[in-house]
Amino acid sequence: MSTQLLIGGRFYSSSSPDATAMAVTDGTVVWLGAEAPGRAMHPDAEVIDLDGAFVAPAFVDPHVHVTALGLQLTGLDLRGARSVSDLLDTVRAHVANQPDGVIIGEGWDDTAWPEQRPPTVAELDAAAGSGRLVYLARVDAHSAVASSALLDAAGDLGDGYRRGELLRADAHHRVRTVALAELTRAQRDSARQAALDTAAAHGIVAVHECAGPEISGRDDIGELLAFEHGVAVRAYWGQAVRTAEQARALLDELGVHALGGDLFVDGSLGSHTAALRASYADAAGCGKTFLDEDAVTAHIHACTEAGIQAGFHAIGDAAMDSVVAGFARVAAELGGPAIAARGHRVEHAEMTDAAAIARLAELGVIVSVQPGFDAAWGGPDGMYATRLGAERAAGLNPFAAMAAAGISLAIGSDAPVTAMNPWEQVRAAVHHRTPGHGLSPRAAFAAATRGAWRAGGVRDGMAGTLVPGAPASYAVWDAGELVVAAAADTVARWSTDPRSRVPGLPRLEPGVELPTCLRTVRDGTTIYSA
Repeated sequence: MSTQLLIGGRFYSSSSPDATAMAVTDGTVVWLGAEAPGRAMHPDAEVIDLDGAFVAPAFVDPHVHVTALGLQLTGLDLRGARSVSDLLDTVRAHVANQPDGVIIGEGWDDTAWPEQRPPTVAELDAAAGSGRLVYLARVDAHSAVASSALLDAAGDLGDGYRRGELLRADAHHRVRTVALAELTRAQRDSARQAALDTAAAHGIVAVHECAGPEISGRDDIGELLAFEHGVAVRAYWGQAVRTAEQARALLDELGVHALGGDLFVDGSLGSHTAALRASYADAAGCGKTFLDEDAVTAHIHACTEAGIQAGFHAIGDAAMDSVVAGFARVAAELGGPAIAARGHRVEHAEMTDAAAIARLAELGVIVSVQPGFDAAWGGPDGMYATRLGAERAAGLNPFAAMAAAGISLAIGSDAPVTAMNPWEQVRAAVHHRTPGHGLSPRAAFAAATRGAWRAGGVRDGMAGTLVPGAPASYAVWDAGELVVAAAADTVARWSTDPRSRVPGLPRLEPGVELPTCLRTVRDGTTIYSA
C-alpha cells in the first residue's frame, strides 16, 4: 500500500472541519485530523506540506461540449467581439494567420452590439475571402452565421430557410455538421487536449459530455471516449428513442453512458428558439419545439424500462411543460420510484415555475443548471429582459426555490457557452441577479461537487466529499480567508456560528479574487500541477 500524508493545510470536510492534515492510501481518503497524530499513525507515508493551501473536493462539470470548447481555446474565440466590425476584424486577423482550412469560431453575442444584428453573409465573405468555409456560432450555440462557400457546401437547408437569415434549428445543425466534418483528426484531438487540460487546471476531475447527432456527431463522441486523459468523461447522447430495445441498442452501439444531455426539447432564448407559452417580447412567435410531449414521454418510458438515465435540454416554459407532463405520464404507469431510481435529468430548466418545481422534486428528477447564464444575461437590462420583458425575466433560474423543494441540483458551465471556471459558477449561483433566487455558498459548492457526481449516477454518498472512505479526488487551492456565510435569503441557510463546526469556503463576493488551482488529484493520482 502507498500512503500520502498531506500536512499544513485547510480542509473542506464535514467530518473534520478543523483538520490540518489528511492521509490518502491507494486513492482513498483514510484519515483527517491534526498533523501530530497523523504522523504517528502513518510513519511511513510520503509527507506533502501544503503550506497553508486550501484542499476541497474536486469539481465535476455536468454539462460540457469538449471538442467545441477546445476549438474555442485553440482557434477563433469571438467572445471579445463588441460589434459587427470588431468581429469582422477578428476574422480577418485569423484568416491571415490561418490561410487554409475551415474556420470555426465560437462565442459572439450581438445583444449588446451597436448594430443589434449579426454580420451578413456578404460581410463575412469579404472578411474571410472568396471560397473560404467559415462557421461562426453564436454564444448560446443555437444559431450561427456562415460564409457563402459553406452554405453552398451544405446544400439544401430546407424550405424554411432563406439565405441571408441567421442559421437556426435544422438549417443550423446541417451547416455545423458540414463545417465540423472539415476538421482533421489531429485538429479534433488537439482541441480535446486543450479542453480537458483546462478542466484539470480548474480543479475539475470529471466532465459530462453532452453530445448528439445534431451537435458533434457519432465520430466525435467515439473519438472522445477513446481519448486518454486524466479527466474522466461521462458521455450523454441526445437522441430520442421509443422503446427499451432501441435505448439499449443505442448505448451498446455508441458506448455512451446515458441518453440525455442536449436532447433538445427546444432551443435558446438568445436565438429566439426556446419554446415559450407566450410570444417573445422582442420578436414574433413562441420559439421552436423539437420534441413534443408524446416524444418526451416515449423517451422517458423507454429509458426507464431499460434502466438507463434519460434527460432533456429544456429552457422555455412551454418546453418544461412537455418535460414535466412526460415524467408525470410515465410515473403514472411505471410508478414514481422507477423514475427516481434512474436519476433522470433536465438541463438548464431556466423557465421553471412553482408547479413544475414541485412535480420534478416529487419524482426525484435532477436539474443541471448553469449559473453563468444568469451572470451573463440576467438582470433588468440583460438579454433575458430584452427577450421576455422584465417581469418574465425575473423568474428565470429559480435556484433557491428548486433547492427548497428538495430538487438535487448540479452546477456546470455548458462550456464553451460560459467559461469552464467552477468557482465563477458557484459565485454566480450565490449572487444571483434576481433577489431571492440565490443559493448559500455551501449549497452552491455542494451542487458543483456532490450534486454533480450524483447527476452522473454516482450515489455512494461519499463522492464529492473529503471523509474517510471517500475517493481521493480533490483540488489544492491558493485561497485567501475562509468564511462561513449564509445565503441572503432564508433558503438553504447553514449556521454561521463557529461552534457549529461548519467548514469554511473562500470568499465569493463580486470583485474578490477567486482561488487559484495548485494541484488537481483524481482517485489519488495527480492530473494537474501548477
